[in-house]
Amino acid sequence: MDSTLIWARDIQDGYVQGRITEIGSTEYEVQPLNSKLPKRNCMPEDIFPSCELPSDHDDNCELLFLNEATLLDNIRNRYYKDKIYTYVAHILIAVNPYKEINGLYSQETLKRYSGRSIGELPPHVYAIADKAIRDMRVLKMSQSIIVSGESGAGKTESTKYLLKFLCDTSAAAGPIEQKILDANPILEAFGNAKTTRNNNSSRFGKFIEVHYDRRCQVVGGHISHYLLEKSRICTQSPDERNYHVFYLLCAGAPPALREKLGLTRPDDYRYLAGCTQYFTRPQTEARVPEAYKSRVHQTKGPLRDPVLDDFEDFRQLDEALGRLGLSETERVQIYSLVAAVLHLGNIRFEENPEDTKGGCRITNDSEASLIVTARLIGLDASELRQALMSRVMTSKGGGVKGTVIMVLLKVHEANNARDALAKALYSKLFDHIVRLINQNIPFQASSYYIGVLDIAGFEYFTVNSFEQFCINYCNEKLQKFFNDNILAAEQVLYAREGLNVREIKYTDNQDIIDLIEAKANGIFNLLDEESKLPRPSYSHFTSEVHSAWNGHYRLSLPRASRLKTHRSLRDDEGFLIRHFAGAVCYNTNQFIEKNNDALHASLEGLVQESENALLNALFSAGKPGSPPNVGKLSFISVGSKFKSQLSELLEKLRNNGTNFIRCIKPNNRMTDHSFEGGLALAQLKYSGTNSVLELMEYGYPSRVPFTELYNMYSNYLPPELARLQPRTFCEAMLHSLQLNSNDFKFGITKVFFRPGKFVEFDRIMRSDPENLKSIVAKVKRWMVRSRWTKSIRATLCAIKIKNRIIYRNKCIVLLQKTIRGYLVRKQHLVRLRGIGKVKAIEANLSKMHNIAGQLRSADRDNMQERIRTVQTLIEQAIAMIRANPNISGATIDQQYDNIMRRFDEDMKLINVKLQEQRNAEEQERLNKIKQALEAEQRRKEEEERRQREEEETRKKKAEMEARRKEEELRRIRQEDEDRKAALALQAQLEKEAQEDIQYRQQLEQERRDHELAVRLAQESNGQVEESPPSLRKYDYPLICFPFHSQHHIILTN
Repeated sequence: MDSTLIWARDIQDGYVQGRITEIGSTEYEVQPLNSKLPKRNCMPEDIFPSCELPSDHDDNCELLFLNEATLLDNIRNRYYKDKIYTYVAHILIAVNPYKEINGLYSQETLKRYSGRSIGELPPHVYAIADKAIRDMRVLKMSQSIIVSGESGAGKTESTKYLLKFLCDTSAAAGPIEQKILDANPILEAFGNAKTTRNNNSSRFGKFIEVHYDRRCQVVGGHISHYLLEKSRICTQSPDERNYHVFYLLCAGAPPALREKLGLTRPDDYRYLAGCTQYFTRPQTEARVPEAYKSRVHQTKGPLRDPVLDDFEDFRQLDEALGRLGLSETERVQIYSLVAAVLHLGNIRFEENPEDTKGGCRITNDSEASLIVTARLIGLDASELRQALMSRVMTSKGGGVKGTVIMVLLKVHEANNARDALAKALYSKLFDHIVRLINQNIPFQASSYYIGVLDIAGFEYFTVNSFEQFCINYCNEKLQKFFNDNILAAEQVLYAREGLNVREIKYTDNQDIIDLIEAKANGIFNLLDEESKLPRPSYSHFTSEVHSAWNGHYRLSLPRASRLKTHRSLRDDEGFLIRHFAGAVCYNTNQFIEKNNDALHASLEGLVQESENALLNALFSAGKPGSPPNVGKLSFISVGSKFKSQLSELLEKLRNNGTNFIRCIKPNNRMTDHSFEGGLALAQLKYSGTNSVLELMEYGYPSRVPFTELYNMYSNYLPPELARLQPRTFCEAMLHSLQLNSNDFKFGITKVFFRPGKFVEFDRIMRSDPENLKSIVAKVKRWMVRSRWTKSIRATLCAIKIKNRIIYRNKCIVLLQKTIRGYLVRKQHLVRLRGIGKVKAIEANLSKMHNIAGQLRSADRDNMQERIRTVQTLIEQAIAMIRANPNISGATIDQQYDNIMRRFDEDMKLINVKLQEQRNAEEQERLNKIKQALEAEQRRKEEEERRQREEEETRKKKAEMEARRKEEELRRIRQEDEDRKAALALQAQLEKEAQEDIQYRQQLEQERRDHELAVRLAQESNGQVEESPPSLRKYDYPLICFPFHSQHHIILTN
């Protein structure tokens, strides 16, 4: 029907190209260009216009049609050409290629990007790093680079190349720079692991600061780390590995070190049961002896990854630790603790049949592991055995207070104690290594720094626990920061600078953050309160969460999940949170243990007495003599610590300039040249990139203050232009170069450019001298023309000003008259009010004179004399107020009070005498009443007759009035009913409109949840029981859809 190309929504590819074949009342029928794909019916909001030719643009803002379909298509086309970087304004999109691209990160490439503006060269991670350095120099402000994305999207590799550029922009790295770069292989060895989605997944977050002096030379650095995944130390999912360092030791340690540490093959250790294969390259596979390889490795062969090689990586790790200043003995101490964790995991427990109290014992085949573990951590084997099988408690009642009691542990309690010790050993070792790195890259005179944030991306698995909850909470906070600093702040800037740019709507996730971190009933707070109970229970905690947030849209029961696996959870076993990226179902059965994984007192006291100097230092970091366990009520939970660390991190980010790199995972198989459009589109959506693209469609991402723009080119200008004011210079240059007026706008303090247009302007300004001469001539002509225009406008303005002066003179006279009157009234207001108060008494005095006239002659003459006295006082007070212009309010009030006191006394006396007179008159009246009774009786009879007649008349009138009122009430009720019906109809229409808006918003959320569930089901071979609900079908009277050809399709019923 229509030959125009369009993009139609597709669950697998994100969008497919096709043409509209039929237009329905509410849907379009679309035929994809790929004949293998069937026809489909699409809603109008799922269709976007398409370009005729394949797109390949460095900046997505340069696309002809700015929408999510063309954005996805441009990224996909560039990905297949090995162009993995793309801009959306100044935000870099990086797609993981899962292979090495020749020359992409070479030293020559690094030098080429040094000092170049964004847009001059193709997009690159080096361009973002260079922008951060230049912004730091120009703005005199520290900078941050936020690297975000899903696990496996390439955040760790992007961070490495950022640090490489920041530490080495011109020549070989110096000692400080090399130590900062050496931190990466060390942190990756101890903090990264293979998962099903990423071979080199960072299982902790880090914020690496590179500090500079005033000359922008590197002077040191600092690393902050967040939320190491401790549970991985003891258990891993199938096909996932423990931390790399365990495999590096097993594969690359020299024979002497292996013998000292008692190392064998990976499949001999329970803590490496998830995956026992090494990462090796063909050239290093042969160098690893067969005796070092697991049976699975020998059968299936090694794991392959472009950047991982366990054998070679151990050598690099050892060299990096050496360059940090660690001696061979200190390095061996670190390796010993790593090996001790492996041997500790091989200690197993069984029920002790000789113990009647239900205790346990170490199995016979674990004795060797116990002895090796004790030797490596510098403890006596018998003391370690006792600490693993029992715990010491201090009694608080039921006997002598403070009595020490030894409690034997059951098998599962001993297993938990062993795993807790392993987690504590490794996590404290990791903290120690980070401290060592920071001590070796200190900074004394730092002026600014550039921080690179690499933290785990949004995670969702078949089983999601406390680690995923914390990671996704962190991503919610970062998404909120992105919304506030990129979307909201950008629009606020446009409004402040007076640019008329359309407001862009985006989803605010503050309600999810409140759900998690609210002080009163947030999930973190409820978890901490549950942990402080004598017998905490995960089921009680889960029930409290559902009770506290009952009816909240973002929180649901597990049965609301679209994934069949999650629906098997009971209501008290988990909860579902609708994150900005999609719904995630959390299993809460280990939330309490993971939120507080402290050692019990026996183990902590034992390791503090270790003969191993390193281990003793790790567990003696607190104050000497302080008790190892301070009780449940004062513990600092993992969640609370992470929340405070995250608040500090966000405060740093708010105070810095910010740059964003959005890493995109092209497929779940971790293979090169494979692009899953649906997966990439979901990541682009929940990263906010689509909203930025919509903002940039109408926005101006490049902006420069007038003064800075003038300073940039002052050295290139001839004297006649160098004398111009900065704003005048900017106006003259941009207008005279005949640039499209839509490509730039002048704000109040800055000039704004459309995407890519500032680079065009910069290229013209730095061109050859001959071209500069023609530019100068154009500027001069524009300035002459501009001056004549300004002269004409000035003349017109002078005439307008003259007329305005005349008008203002009239207004000033009126204003003067009003103000003078106000000042006079203000000056005499107290006197006027005083006279008014006194005259008010005079009015009451005339009333009192009338009352006194009711008295008999003797009393009447006496009271009238007293009234005349009060009248005299009033006249004297008024005369005094009028005569004294400076009289105070207090004096007037005193005069007023004296007169009122005399007035009240006279009034009381009159009332007394009048009462006496009335009593005498009453007695006389009673006598007359007796005589009048008979006459009254006759009068009453006559009156009764007359009243009967009047009553009859009154009844008739009342009946007529009642009928009239009834008619009036009936009319009023009818009017009220009509008015209520009209209001109800209007309210119903407004409610239906609001419900429709809410339904569409929830529909978008449901669609995201469904897509996320589909992706997770594909990865875990699960099932999704229901499809996302379609929109409610309305009869649209008129639908208009724009196309590239500027024509519109009109739909009518």
